[in-house]
Amino acid sequence: MSPHNDAPSPTSSFTAGFNRISFRSTASSSLMTGHLAPVDTHSPLSSSYSSSSLDASTFHMARPLVPGVYVPTMCFFDEDTEDVDTATIAHHAVRLARAGVTGLATQGSNGEAVHLTHSERQLVTATTRKALNDAGYSHMPIIVGCGAQSTREAIQYCREAWEAGGDYALVLPPSYYAPLFAPASQTIVDYFNAVADASPIPLIIYNFPGAVGGMDLSSDMIIQLSGHPNIVGVKLTCGNTGKLNRVAAATRKLTKNFDPSNPEFLVLAGSADFSIQSLVAGGHGILAGLANIAPKSCIQTIELYKQGKQTQAQEVQEIVSEGDWTAIQGGVVGVKAGLQSWMGYGGYARSPLPKPTTEQAKKWKEGFRDLVLLEKSL
Repeated sequence: MSPHNDAPSPTSSFTAGFNRISFRSTASSSLMTGHLAPVDTHSPLSSSYSSSSLDASTFHMARPLVPGVYVPTMCFFDEDTEDVDTATIAHHAVRLARAGVTGLATQGSNGEAVHLTHSERQLVTATTRKALNDAGYSHMPIIVGCGAQSTREAIQYCREAWEAGGDYALVLPPSYYAPLFAPASQTIVDYFNAVADASPIPLIIYNFPGAVGGMDLSSDMIIQLSGHPNIVGVKLTCGNTGKLNRVAAATRKLTKNFDPSNPEFLVLAGSADFSIQSLVAGGHGILAGLANIAPKSCIQTIELYKQGKQTQAQEVQEIVSEGDWTAIQGGVVGVKAGLQSWMGYGGYARSPLPKPTTEQAKKWKEGFRDLVLLEKSL
């Protein structure tokens, strides 16, 4: 069965007023044309969703990427059935927004995108969009993970992200057939350009070697791709602050009228444990999973540095870095365990990821203790 024809995961209690959203499908024959498919066909979700309940002016509106803290949100599941838990997804999105983050990202590593069907991905993004709109955060941008192994499917993900209310597409490079790629990574350049040409929403390059078999995009390649008018940023989870500095400096110089409060090309660190380092190197903020647990602490690190309070910023960064090490070690399983222990929700990852043992849950809870105490004090 084609992945676009999968059945949606049954929704939970967050359906009142929400189960009338529809998504336009993208006919397979039009995927490479650069044009959206007609609206007279419907995605698998259309049987239970219609656009009549959404205000179009707040569903698709201009939401610029500005410096700050972006959060790759978790995806939550019913503990017994593993169906997508839209109520908790909505609650979590609003909690992060109220904490003051700049934007959210769905379908990332923390969001277990690889565990979701196409229609479930749309459901998660649309749930997040509506939750933000209903809570008064219609201005907040949503970044949607859209990487795929084929150019064709990546374009499909981008279009489905737009249909579901996403504003930007976060795209990993393909890697499965990397040994067959053209010399000097030309295949990767062609891939990003082709996806950017056809995507209805701007792209953010996602450089995460750990997720793509060690493939690490160079600063030269990222700078080259930044010249595409529909590629507007990069997330660097490689932790290479030298690369971040080169990309930030080069893209700033390529901008005719650079505005630090609204850069044309946003350069984000992919982890909270080098927030200050990335700012020193010219970066614009973070897109970091730790903010699921401690959004205010991540924001505080950056704000203190910007205020010139470097000693205080470093003190907060130390606590954030310790907490991030726990998150890195435990991955999505550990972060969910931390949320469950400290915030009362989170549950488990989708199988085959294991449920944490009692000892693991205790270890991860303690690993986040100082961070959560800091968070609660802010």
